[in-house]
Amino acid sequence: MARRRQVYEGKAKILYEGPEPGTLIQYFKDDATAFNAQKKGTISGKGVLNNRISEHIFTLLGHIGVPTHFIRRLNMREQLIRQVEIVPIEVVVRNVAAGSLSKRLGIEEGTPLPRTIIEYYYKDDALGDPLISEEHIACFGWANQDEMHDIADMAIRINDFMSGLFAGIGIRLIDFKLEFGRIWDNDYSRLILADEISPDGARLWDATTNEKLDKDRFRRDMGGEVEAYQEVARRLGLLPEGADSAVLDLESHRKRRGK
Repeated sequence: MARRRQVYEGKAKILYEGPEPGTLIQYFKDDATAFNAQKKGTISGKGVLNNRISEHIFTLLGHIGVPTHFIRRLNMREQLIRQVEIVPIEVVVRNVAAGSLSKRLGIEEGTPLPRTIIEYYYKDDALGDPLISEEHIACFGWANQDEMHDIADMAIRINDFMSGLFAGIGIRLIDFKLEFGRIWDNDYSRLILADEISPDGARLWDATTNEKLDKDRFRRDMGGEVEAYQEVARRLGLLPEGADSAVLDLESHRKRRGK
């Protein structure tokens, strides 16, 4: 079989050339990073879980009319996606004070916000993904005014849907990160949701205990990362109830079975 051409490698995913023009294959890694890759590690099986969780959420968002890059899941770790021109902005939607917002403004973590906040960060690891304003975005041409309206509208719509989705399975949606990309039709472009939505980029707390079910467990050396990601997948109906562990790595699964 011909070796696929790698297009890009990020902290959590690798993109390969797709089978058709305008498509890519998105591979989910087990690598875990925090604090702009200053902390690095591995969460065994994370890529499989994030692949399934992101597939599930993107599919549901597609059903309510949110355009996304997701086409279909190919296997345990890969998705077929549309190739997009990524807008260099990370969009963070916040419902509850946590993480950098709590540190910046001295608000106790877990405090519900009076209203949902949308923040923008410039995608640049070397600069530490700095917080930016809409003025910066307009000044440097990272997105035009119509695109910013579309981003804000989609972010709020996604937040409303996901808040209800997770509330229904006993999880508080604290905050989450979104990325958007342009797809082109001749000289005309439109924005669609890209990247992934998973416990890597969303803070998810148990609604009763406030137990963290996301990457904060890795960031803060809490342990139990795999179990937390599995719990999210289980509540979403993606893993069998009561299963001790999912088949997360086919190679290790084969070794255990002696094949």
